[in-house]
Amino acid sequence: MKYISTRGQTEPKPFSQVLLMGLAPDGGLMLPEQYPTVSETMLANWRNLSYKNLAFEIISLFATDIPTEDLHDIVERTYTEDIFGTKEITPVRTLKDGIKIQALSNGPTLAFKDMAMQFLGNMFEYVLAKENKQLNILGATSGDTGSAAEYALRGKKGVNVFMLSPDGKMSAFQRAQMYSLQDANIHNIAVKGMFDDCQDIVKAIQNDADFKRQYHISTVNSINWGRIVAQVVYYFAGYFRATQNNSERVSFCVPSGNFGNVCAGHIAKQMGLPIERLIVATNENNVLEQFFKTGEYLPRNAAHTYVTSSPSMDISKASNFERFIFDVMGRDANQIQALWTQVADGTGFDLSHKLNEIHEKYGFVADKSTHTDRLATIKEVYETDGELIDPHTADGIKVARAVRLPNETIVCLETALAAKFENTINEAVGKVSVPRPEKLMGLEDLPQRVQVVENDANSVKTIIRETIG
Repeated sequence: MKYISTRGQTEPKPFSQVLLMGLAPDGGLMLPEQYPTVSETMLANWRNLSYKNLAFEIISLFATDIPTEDLHDIVERTYTEDIFGTKEITPVRTLKDGIKIQALSNGPTLAFKDMAMQFLGNMFEYVLAKENKQLNILGATSGDTGSAAEYALRGKKGVNVFMLSPDGKMSAFQRAQMYSLQDANIHNIAVKGMFDDCQDIVKAIQNDADFKRQYHISTVNSINWGRIVAQVVYYFAGYFRATQNNSERVSFCVPSGNFGNVCAGHIAKQMGLPIERLIVATNENNVLEQFFKTGEYLPRNAAHTYVTSSPSMDISKASNFERFIFDVMGRDANQIQALWTQVADGTGFDLSHKLNEIHEKYGFVADKSTHTDRLATIKEVYETDGELIDPHTADGIKVARAVRLPNETIVCLETALAAKFENTINEAVGKVSVPRPEKLMGLEDLPQRVQVVENDANSVKTIIRETIG
């Protein structure tokens, strides 16, 4: 399988090259030339597989240049009970009102990003060792990507991590998870601005071809294709656990900021997984909700992006959205270049003439949740089901309940554990003990290591130069 760019100016490349690439040289995002098709026989054979064996079957369809034995070993080491706390890896539970929740937050950083990042860390180390290369990961995080990346890559040979985060905008737990790491290859950089500013700096450096080449810059943000592939797996796992047989259909509700998580669901649906609808749940930063309701995509600047109690979704420029629109536009790279030129100049674009296709063919719908909504949902779930959910998952459940059709099976993708957002939980349900794994007790009291910089790409480049030498 070869991969192409949404902007059409990059030679087709194999999986292992795309894995190390991040943004394509032409500024686009990499996608397979065509999605693999999953037959009814394959679905039947996969239904009772363990998570790691299911992951191997799906990822092997995309990573065709990785020897079978090597891929099997990487997947075997990634999805273990020791790392994810359960043999099922992503168990599905049902609330009293019938909404299902797929647990994706049992990894080391208590967030769904671990599902892909643990795989990516092992795959990076494998490919770099084979090619005798060094890689410097440059990423941006609104809360969970950063810690998941750092925990997956800490101490890995051949890799440095430079992770940007918006100064003071994450929860105390999220900051402590990242900034308390003392590994020599982990470098935290807090930017005076919003997440979108951090993301813009990453893209600016990615687009500086000379700097990128000289310092071997790549990314683990959700634009990295390896992450998307690993996330496709849990849609299949969630479907199998939510159904009795493969004649049933399921909808997934996905709290969304950067569109990477739900993009993986889109790919699973295109492969042939019986998904009815893909429900995008946004918070007050509802650019995506507006698009799926009106066809207008109007990203906001940092000044008009809200700081909310579901901070991992405080994003107004969804960097993976381009992959989906590439499919919607019949994979016409010229149209994508034209549309994203409009995004770059701040005017956005209008695809209202495509809305029927987006709803009917691709199954997308969207709604939003506010601070009041998520507090109410956290409280309701605690009172009716006796469990604490994090604010992002609450956004998903609120939206799932709002848009649910009669007899529709909806699986909400869990975003994180409640322990990461203790202040919001206490605001919702009163002062309660929010459970957290023993190994993370006292996390906020550990010494922290972070560099604070102005909202400026050159400041970040200077840190990279001085670190690498």
